[in-house]
Amino acid sequence: MDYKYIEQLLERYWNCETSLEEEQILRTFFSQKEVPASLLKYKDLFCYEQTETADDTLGDDFDARMMALVNEPEPVKARTISLAQRLMPLFKAAAVVAIFLTLGNAAQVAFTDNGKQEPAAATYQKTQGGQSVAMGDTAKVDTVKHAPATAKIME
Repeated sequence: MDYKYIEQLLERYWNCETSLEEEQILRTFFSQKEVPASLLKYKDLFCYEQTETADDTLGDDFDARMMALVNEPEPVKARTISLAQRLMPLFKAAAVVAIFLTLGNAAQVAFTDNGKQEPAAATYQKTQGGQSVAMGDTAKVDTVKHAPATAKIME
């Protein structure tokens, strides 16, 4: 007997192109007692539904049996977690990062300062070449340029 139609259906089945009716034809064909030897390896694939028993379903007393095995009278209820509790690991991570950045900045200043401490206004005047912001309009600024002390001695 020629089984080309079944082989074509199998080919379409492997390519996921069969309809539900065609899959039912394959199940019916492989549920027969006489299946050719070349197609016998596919029999278990299409006949597994018939070999399954109805005993594999959960019964109505399943929950009671499981609770008896666990020895708890009632199921454990889920806790509600607030938003602050959910974000607590992120807060901790941000605190650790802030501590590391602060310590790193302090260490950098300590190692690059070489013991010289200048007021912030003096540093600003050196870098900007002008008055300090702290010296507002109420402070008097000496506008007379003083000659170096060595120039007075030479005269």
